[in-house]
Formats: sequence, structure tokens, C-alpha cells
Amino acid sequence: MGYVKRKYGTKKVGFSGTLDPFATGCLIVATGQYTKLFQYLNKTPKSYKATLWLGANSPSLDIEKIDSIKEVKYFDRQTIEETLASLLGELNYYPPKFCAKRINGKRAYELARAGEEVALKTITSTIYDIKLIHYNHPFVHFESKVSEGTYIRSLGALIADKLGVDGTLSSLHRIHEGQFYYNDEKALNPFTHLALPSNTYTGDESYMELGKKLGIEYFDIQKEGVYLVETSQFFSIIEIIDGEVKYRFNRIPKFEES
Repeated sequence: MGYVKRKYGTKKVGFSGTLDPFATGCLIVATGQYTKLFQYLNKTPKSYKATLWLGANSPSLDIEKIDSIKEVKYFDRQTIEETLASLLGELNYYPPKFCAKRINGKRAYELARAGEEVALKTITSTIYDIKLIHYNHPFVHFESKVSEGTYIRSLGALIADKLGVDGTLSSLHRIHEGQFYYNDEKALNPFTHLALPSNTYTGDESYMELGKKLGIEYFDIQKEGVYLVETSQFFSIIEIIDGEVKYRFNRIPKFEES
């Protein structure tokens, strides 16, 4: 983020979808008030390329903390393909102990690195697609398309478990997040990447721009939901609930660098 601040001369920078330290690939970065839009972006599914190192063991499930390496038998390609295919659909699993989830106010990886006990709850992810790219023993190169919040390190561990051997990821690359692909830091119009329906306010624009109370009768769509609403200079995100209009975000300039 320091690099982005210096390059673009901005003070407020945020990112969505944390990448592991050893990983590469697409990362969504926003400046200014656009950081408020992360929760509304169309960021799923996500796709990754990864390399699973069979026989290597690491408590962090990546190359950061490898503590042992064993020779393991060669698997035929069909066995690996069938193992990958068995993970399709919904998965219930434990996230890695070295992750950014909070436990009593502290990040799990902080506790794990300090040698403290890390007790994480199971999470559910959806594996939409997973395929073998190449098998060069002991390295399994695979690609997967998954729901937001999926831990590919855990997915690698599940593959190794099903094969009956130790295993850890030696590389990880995020191909895309929903509609977002890496394209030489090209700036994007956030309005075309929101997972929100648009609504039209037919009243006086100044009411919305000043944050005044809005009447539901001035909206084209009046059913409950969260909507993007544009004025000539700003956009707002509003929520219609119980017949009332509430602001989620208001007066975010349309033409600020994103």
C-alpha cells in the first residue's frame, strides 16, 4: 500500500481480498472514499493456480514454515484427477492456523507464530471447478475456481490428506476475483463492477447530496433492497427497508481517481 500511496500521491489506500505473503496475482486496490465499496464489489467466484508439494509438511500450509520433507510414492494421473474431482461442491473444513481471522481480538497468525493455541471454527466454501494442470512428481499443479473466502492452502492440505501423504503449497497465484483481473494497474470505473442493482431518484438531487431524508415515493424501485443511486456529481448507496429509505454511503464523488 505504501507503493500505491507514493505512486499515485494519495493518503488513503485500501485493498480487498488479502493475498498470502508467498502468493502473487490479482489484488483489488482502491483509493479515497472508494475503499467503502469493497463489500459491494462483484468479487466472486475467484480463480487460482497453485502448486502442491507432496511430502513436504508445514504448519502454515505453505513454504513459510516447512519443517520436514519426505519421499512419497508416485501417483498415477487418474488418481490425482479423481482426488481433485472429489472436492467439487460444498466443503466444510478448518482454515489454516496461520490466517488473518481474529480470535479474541488477535489475528490467528499472530497467535500461531507466538506458539499459542489457535482454535478456529470450521468454515464452508464452494469449489465450482478444480482441475489438474500438470503432475511433475512430487509437484501437483492445479487450478481451481472457488467462492469468496476459500483458503487454497487448506484445499491443498485436503488433497494431500486424501492421497494419504503430507503436502503443502509451494506456489499460489490468484488469476482473478470475480470481474477483476490484473491489467497493469489499470484504473476501473467502480460503477460497472458493483454487485448492486441501480435505482433512480426522481426528487430534488440536492436532498440526496445534502443527506436529507428521502421519500420512498421518489424512487423508481420501491421494494426492499440495497441500491446504487447516481446524481449528476455523486453516487450514493441506499437501503429500502420497512418502507423507509436509509443511507449506506452518501456523497461519494463520481470522478475521483479509483
